[in-house]
Amino acid sequence: MPRADGRANDALRPLEIKRNYLKHPEGSVLITTGETKVICTATLELGVPGWLNGCDQGWVTAEYGMLPRSTTERMNRYKVSGRTQEIQRLIGRSLRAAVDMKGLGENTLKIDCDVIQADGGTRTASITGAFVALCDALDHMVNLGLITKPPILGNVAAVSVGIVKNETLLDLCYAEDSQADVDMNIVMRGDEFVEVQGTGEGTTFKREALDEMLGLASRGISELIDMQIKALSTP
Repeated sequence: MPRADGRANDALRPLEIKRNYLKHPEGSVLITTGETKVICTATLELGVPGWLNGCDQGWVTAEYGMLPRSTTERMNRYKVSGRTQEIQRLIGRSLRAAVDMKGLGENTLKIDCDVIQADGGTRTASITGAFVALCDALDHMVNLGLITKPPILGNVAAVSVGIVKNETLLDLCYAEDSQADVDMNIVMRGDEFVEVQGTGEGTTFKREALDEMLGLASRGISELIDMQIKALSTP
């Protein structure tokens, strides 16, 4: 099945990561994957939530939202739907898997992921871009003397994969995602899985198909991590 943008089934969409995109946050990134664009920021707050006081560790949390005209039709601003809550919790869990909370000290990093243009894969793009913003915020903390080194356990990135018209596809755009029989979002830290979200929306699927999708996602995430490393190595 030819894809709308001419990609091979196992190819990622064109990816660009722009660091220091905004002036004020401790870390900020504009990530573009295909036609999806997300601004990811990392904000340092001294101290931790009350339930962590005295635990000698930090915290990473996330919020996610879509601008009113990020989609074909305008949506209400600041609408916190069940989908929004589910996605921001996923982003928070994914980024916490990347950080040694003890090494963060009693500090909080708040991640904001704002979708300015949506064409599928907004949650996975948010995770991939937010990791880079998180790394820049950690470097800022080192420069302030709050921590001695960035407490990173490994790069975290995410990608979608699915089955569309009996074809297994990597990094689905909206047109593909909307007609997928099986849709999955995969988050990994290095070569280890952080989270697997998978649904047979139009049909059931067998173990062999699951293994194929996980393998395809793993290879795609390996490429994404290489791109994160390249972006972070640029002054």
